[in-house]
Amino acid sequence: MNNKEFIKALNNLVEEKNISADIVYEALQVALQTAYKKNFDSKTNVRVNINRETGDIKVFSYLVVVEAYDDGEETTDEEGNIIKIEPKINRDAQILLEDAKKTHPNIEIGETIEQEVTPANFGRVAAGTAKQVVMQKIREAEKASIVEEFADKEYELMLGMVAMEDANNYYIDLGRTRGVLPKAETIPGETIIMGSNIRVYVTKVENGPKGPLIKLSRKHYGFIKRLFEHEIPELANGTILLQAAVREPGIRSKVALYSTNEKIDPIGACIGEKGSRIAGILKELGAERIDLVLYSTDPAEYIKNAMVPAKDVIVSITDEVKKEALVVVPEANLSLAIGKKGSNIKLASRLTKYHLEVKTMEEINKSGNR
Repeated sequence: MNNKEFIKALNNLVEEKNISADIVYEALQVALQTAYKKNFDSKTNVRVNINRETGDIKVFSYLVVVEAYDDGEETTDEEGNIIKIEPKINRDAQILLEDAKKTHPNIEIGETIEQEVTPANFGRVAAGTAKQVVMQKIREAEKASIVEEFADKEYELMLGMVAMEDANNYYIDLGRTRGVLPKAETIPGETIIMGSNIRVYVTKVENGPKGPLIKLSRKHYGFIKRLFEHEIPELANGTILLQAAVREPGIRSKVALYSTNEKIDPIGACIGEKGSRIAGILKELGAERIDLVLYSTDPAEYIKNAMVPAKDVIVSITDEVKKEALVVVPEANLSLAIGKKGSNIKLASRLTKYHLEVKTMEEINKSGNR
């Protein structure tokens, strides 16, 4: 491969991996500097110049002009032992000012004198040494590029393909990388089919020791929120606000909605004509039910709405400071108010942030007659 072919291949790699050309060339220069010093036993300062158009590589040795040679210092530690502090620049890479002025009369301290020292066979010798270092830098840059690309995807909904699975995880192809969907973060009871497209919620994006780590979930309450925003245009444009969302994944979710336009019913808008809008969300959640709750600034009204599907609910705020309330329901509605394994009352409590005590009207009457 000649120099131009080498540059073309390098530029193609940069474009393919979507990384900065500057990072690659800087890494290559460092690698070639290391290769020169190792293969040609150089103790001087060395810099490498790569022509990005022709691919020509040149090595320059340079000396730093000093007033006197820096041979390092000696000092002592706390126990009195002598410690040698090495000079910042080794003596072989320095030149005295008086000697430098013999060839460069106007030179000053701190400036450098350099000369080209490119060996005839340097390209061949350096290539093998440089390759490993450059590829490592490319891998690092590619990882950083992926993390940067996905940084703004954190807490967002993404569509990916189920590519692999092991005992604990599914691996979702998201394009340039794969995200990890733990099986514990899938919706209970759902079946994940290999090769199928799946919506996932990104809970974390980080550059881990083994590369970019994109953590995914379908159980997170944020998954519900983003599904609604994706399916309901009024949520996206701010006409309807999603006040809060809570979940018992696979069982039930409650979503509190509020309209900024009194002419628009937030619940009706989310359901759509004949359930057309909410159908896509329900399909995504399988057997999990969704309760749409009308948000209210009145705690009692909000709690009453949150108790859906229970009807004929009476709410009494018993302690505003401790956020406690009594929820009274007819005997016929008690099972609906409590829900399967207490799911309904628990979710209503989490949604409203009130501790809720449920009693039937019969229990209230009995206690009042005692």
